[in-house]
Formats: sequence, structure tokens, C-alpha cells
Amino acid sequence: MGRKNKPAPWEEEEEIIWVSKSEMKRDMLALQELGEALVKLKPAVLEKFPLDDDLLSAITDAQRLKNEARRRQLQYVGKLMRSRDPEPIQAALDKLQNKHAQQTVELHKLEQLRDRIIDQGDSAISDVLLQYPDADRQRLRQLARQAKKEQQQSKPPKAYREIFQYLKSFYDQSL
Repeated sequence: MGRKNKPAPWEEEEEIIWVSKSEMKRDMLALQELGEALVKLKPAVLEKFPLDDDLLSAITDAQRLKNEARRRQLQYVGKLMRSRDPEPIQAALDKLQNKHAQQTVELHKLEQLRDRIIDQGDSAISDVLLQYPDADRQRLRQLARQAKKEQQQSKPPKAYREIFQYLKSFYDQSL
């Protein structure tokens, strides 16, 4: 009797990786969600992503469609994503989202710095001048006094906002 379904000793065994239908569906949905995230971006931002022409045109089509047509187009974008490597696209999207998060954190730091300037006065202004040497000490003092006065008299916080805008201008210059 001969051997059945047994490889010869000199033949390499092939390792078969079974992927369940559910796992394939999850992967397809993940790619479709990545496509949806791309559709939500503005065209100027999309230009910075590593997208080929077919995928880019499908995404721009999805941006202008509504309702059922949009849903079908998003499925098509997901289908196109299956034949491409999603890693660089996902990395670019993560970088973009992290950039916004970092910017939000920086703006919160500026708000805290503004509050310190109003509460502590000259010592906080000195810290600001160390961080932003081009800042005007006299202007910051004047705005801090106005902001304190506005708080005490329960007036609208005009100087309070002005301090933030002044600090933000120096932060924007440092970028």
C-alpha cells in the first residue's frame, strides 16, 4: 500500500494558516472605518497622505455623496483599501490626530500660564520672558492689571483673552 497525503521526507511541509470568516469580516470593517476617517478629512490634508490616484478619487467622490450613495461609496473605498497596505495610511492618520492632541495640550499650558500671570504678576511674567524673550514685559503687566480689574468689577474678560492671544502669538512664532 502506498502512502496517502504524507509528504516525502525531503519535501518541506507547508504551514497553512486558517483565517475565520469572522476575522476576515473584522479586517474588512477596520479598513472601511479607516476609509471613513479619510473621507472626513479636508482635501488639503488628504494630499499629504500616501494615497494612489484611484483611492484618492474614490475618497473625494465619497465626500460629495450623501445617504445611501455615500454608504456604497464607503464600501467601495474599503474594497480598494484591501488591495493596498494600510499601515502607512494608518500611521499618517495617527500622526495627524496626535498632532491635534499635542496642540490642544499646548493651548492648555498657555491658558495656565495666562492664569499664573494674572494671579502672580511679575514672577510669572519673568517666567514668560525666559520662555519667550521677545515678549514685552510692560505690555504683559498692563494686561494683567486690566484683567484683575475686570475680574474684580465683574466686567467681560477682554484683557484676559488678550493675554492669551498675546502668548499664543509667541507660541505660533516658535513653531
